[in-house]
Amino acid sequence: MTYKKHAVVLGCGKSGIDSSRLLAQIGADVVLCDENEKVVKAEVEEKLEHDPKVTVYIGKITEEMTHNADLLVISPGVPVDSDTVNIFRAAGVPVIGEIELAYRFAKGQVVAITGTNGKTTTTTLVGEIMKRRYLHVDVVGNIGAPYTGAALHTQPDSVVVAEISSFQLETVDTFHPHVSAILNITPDHLNRHYTMENYAAVKNAVTRNQNKNDVCVLNYDNEYTRKLGENCKATVVWFSSKEKLENGIFLDGDKICLAEDGRVEELMNVHEMNLVGMCNYENVMAAIAISRAMKVKKEIYLDTIRKFKAVEHRIEFVEEKGGVVYYNDSKGTNPDAAIQGIRAMDRPTVLIGGGYDKHNEYDEWIEAFDGKVKKLVLIGQTREMIAECAKKHGFTDYVFADTFEEAFRICVETAKKGDAVLLSPACASWGMFNNYEERGRIFKEMVRALPD
Repeated sequence: MTYKKHAVVLGCGKSGIDSSRLLAQIGADVVLCDENEKVVKAEVEEKLEHDPKVTVYIGKITEEMTHNADLLVISPGVPVDSDTVNIFRAAGVPVIGEIELAYRFAKGQVVAITGTNGKTTTTTLVGEIMKRRYLHVDVVGNIGAPYTGAALHTQPDSVVVAEISSFQLETVDTFHPHVSAILNITPDHLNRHYTMENYAAVKNAVTRNQNKNDVCVLNYDNEYTRKLGENCKATVVWFSSKEKLENGIFLDGDKICLAEDGRVEELMNVHEMNLVGMCNYENVMAAIAISRAMKVKKEIYLDTIRKFKAVEHRIEFVEEKGGVVYYNDSKGTNPDAAIQGIRAMDRPTVLIGGGYDKHNEYDEWIEAFDGKVKKLVLIGQTREMIAECAKKHGFTDYVFADTFEEAFRICVETAKKGDAVLLSPACASWGMFNNYEERGRIFKEMVRALPD
């Protein structure tokens, strides 16, 4: 396939690099741009292996750059309403994202998983299940491997399992997954989407091109996904941790059950799994629903679930030191995700919270402490805001730390034998770290450096 076009790619991260590679491979002339002047042009060119079809430009985007452009591809971190994007839009240049670009040139079936929380765990688990059923499987998207990096290698019998964020869904057009899943919708990224209604609508874009021959897996307990299911064009499969469904997958005590055609079948006990916490039970139910939609045998998906271990940075057990257990939940980047981290703890907990301000509210998070959190160590841009919220709810056992290292030291000094130390910040990592992975990795290094 050739594509004799002039394309501009905005954003020099992983997504932009792989988008540029794909476009160059199919014959397009590409300009890869980034307005962040801290980006080193030579390093970007090195990552592109000095591809002559790609010109790297670092600096302010001008209107002149739209004159020869047939397409603008934006990375997920670029807001769709930014001044730069509007320059291209005003010039009549089509604007799409990396997911949409990849889909247009990929083959095979797509499983697309979105939601505020649980995406990475569910996507990773579904990927493992699919690898035991299908020959060609790629796990891509927000999970860290751009879809554009795999698109040209897919086969007609390929299965792509994609974790899709709201930022990526803002720019889809023809994207059409055979199976989609919206795990939950709770407040997050309101600094970008402005309102919950906008945020829910963006999440629902994953179903935009689906029809009755497709499947959409939805959370029956979440008010937003429940409402989206009322008008979904795909065949809806529900899962629930609170209700005994007449049709769907639900939790009954500690048993995961399947209700279908008037019959209820017990599939497994949650204690057979390595995963802990209600959030993970919900992730597993979603994975079962997706697996059934993809014609995977029960024996395969249940065996994979039983063997599956927690995804890195998501309620991840690190080590026990001096009778204190340490958990890395750095991926708890919003209050709802962090609530799940606290609920998974079964002992007094010293909690590290705070970080970058995404305009979230922290009331429900503080209420979830429920006598379990013995001390809250606050860091980052949101620490005063969270402290005020904590005081409002009668929680005063908090302390400020100026650095992550200081926060960790306070945790070690505070925790007693039988306690837990939990990194579950309820905030993004930006400002102190490049990403939540770096934050979690540093936490684990500090834990492992403690004396036994």
